[in-house]
Amino acid sequence: MKKLLLAASFLLGCATMQAQNAASAGNAENGKKLWAKENCYSCHGFDGHGGAGVRLTPKPIAVQGFIAIVRHPPKSNMPTFSAKVISDADLRDMWAYLNTIPANPDPKSIPLLSALQ
Repeated sequence: MKKLLLAASFLLGCATMQAQNAASAGNAENGKKLWAKENCYSCHGFDGHGGAGVRLTPKPIAVQGFIAIVRHPPKSNMPTFSAKVISDADLRDMWAYLNTIPANPDPKSIPLLSALQ
């Protein structure tokens, strides 16, 4: 019974987080434009898969965490972006864009790579 209650609580928490993220979702098309305009791609790549900056896709962190890290990044080379520079609405749009980027395919599913093995 305890396991069932624990599982139900976990699922409810996941559903609540998904609902909050969906409610916070922005405009992915605008987010893609902002991603380029604000030069986020220069560190995180055009597809958010990383480079000099950390990997952000697939499945970025919750939008609230995303905004918090942009506002107060951990000690790194990432600059701080205040709300005067990038609004929360713009960050939600960028987050929505990151959510549209699929995971990389499994290398085993790529015929050319399979042929090399």
